[in-house]
Amino acid sequence: MGFVFVSGDLALDLAGTLKWRRSDPEELLVTPADLARWTVEAGVLSDEPPVDAAGLRRTRALREVVYRLVRHGMDGLPWPEDDLRELNRAAAGPTPRMALTTSGLSRTGDIAAVAAEVARAAIALLAGLDRLRVRECGHPDCTRVYIDRSRAGNRQWCGMEECGNRVKAANYRSRKARSVSA
Repeated sequence: MGFVFVSGDLALDLAGTLKWRRSDPEELLVTPADLARWTVEAGVLSDEPPVDAAGLRRTRALREVVYRLVRHGMDGLPWPEDDLRELNRAAAGPTPRMALTTSGLSRTGDIAAVAAEVARAAIALLAGLDRLRVRECGHPDCTRVYIDRSRAGNRQWCGMEECGNRVKAANYRSRKARSVSA
């Protein structure tokens, strides 16, 4: 299973690891190893950190806090105090350590450092102007949220490869079926 990073923000990319929330939820962080792999693919750490079941549970809980806060912001609702406390608690954790090595940048840390990095990204997003550009994918079942940085501000899909092409292909098949039956 591959992760996609189409949201334009680390915190939103973590939120996207639970797909299809309204219809048939698909969990992408099934095992601690999945989370360890995500940390490297997301660029948070250079090497996979040790992750146990508790770290996976905490990260999934943080993911849901981020998603709720973003959705409340999109819907013009006040942020839940419990979620704000949890986000700020995670953000107060250690940060990944950076070092310049002969092979380039090295980012090291544990799963608490990953959570802190995600929480800080969420805080920066929710407190900044990009919060006004957060959109939900136009695919009827997709619940992935992203920052619309398109020039016209009219991006419809979380990503063309997954949702955009699916919707366009379905529309094409529907048009073809109508023309054949006409």
